[in-house]
Amino acid sequence: MLVALLAGLLPFVKMSLVVNGLVLASIIGLGAIGLTLIYGILNMANVAHGDYMTLGAYVALFFAGTLIPALGAEGGGIGPFTFGYPLLVAMPLSIAAVAAFAVAVDRLIYRRLRERGVNVVLVSMASLGVAIALRGLVQLIWSGDVQRLPRESREVWRLPMDVRVPPDSLFIAVVAIALVAATYLVLSRTKMGKAMRATADNPDLALVSGISTQRVIQWTWVMGAALAATAGVLLAVFQANIIPIMGWKFLIPLFAAVILGGVGSPYGALAGALIIGVTMEVSTQWINPSYKPAAAFALMLLVLLMRPRGLFGPRQ
Repeated sequence: MLVALLAGLLPFVKMSLVVNGLVLASIIGLGAIGLTLIYGILNMANVAHGDYMTLGAYVALFFAGTLIPALGAEGGGIGPFTFGYPLLVAMPLSIAAVAAFAVAVDRLIYRRLRERGVNVVLVSMASLGVAIALRGLVQLIWSGDVQRLPRESREVWRLPMDVRVPPDSLFIAVVAIALVAATYLVLSRTKMGKAMRATADNPDLALVSGISTQRVIQWTWVMGAALAATAGVLLAVFQANIIPIMGWKFLIPLFAAVILGGVGSPYGALAGALIIGVTMEVSTQWINPSYKPAAAFALMLLVLLMRPRGLFGPRQ
């Protein structure tokens, strides 16, 4: 029914909005997959996930700004893109830094709460405190002013059907697809991926079976934070600016994608992200862009009325 509805609307939709929606959906998908992985293993809603995205963007900004003079590429771009080689070097460094930060926060805060038997709701509330503290730390270091990655203007590609695509969108899509594929391979083909799935299904049984659940939790934070950091950098490239609340504002579409796809399902998070991202952009053809999250949530509620546990959640 949902597919038929979207297919019926397609002839009346500007294809450029669909393309922009797919690019936005790829960023939402990365963040949503990391968010649902953490929930699947730890059964907690990590409210700080959006601020991990923000941290990833600011750390990349720091590394790119310091690497530009060393690489002799000040203001230069790669081919048609608006960014240069420093960003390509800064991105993996940012991912590593945010992943290490997430593991440290888990060991210092969340792990101690789990060992004391604290309710998962209170652990999620603790993540809200981490989010607020991290946002304050970002403002303290980088101030609350709008920041921008080193970039220079490039022409927009003009495609058939009046589609205009910035070259950066291709970069965002390729990186997102590569990371989604890598996540799938890790979860389905590696020993750690199988241990993560076993822990998500039954933590106690996984523990008595010889699986180191603490190690699984650590790697879950590494993967979730790495995806969040990448999403933050790509979002900075997509919207051309960085502000301390960018991840916090992006948290609502992330949770919407996770809920729509089915909480705890990485594949559902990706499907939900596609629906949310495209809906948000396409809705701007008829409504003010300020209200585009409302259109996405309206569609989410419509789907949940038909499938209360999400698209990929278990049937009741």
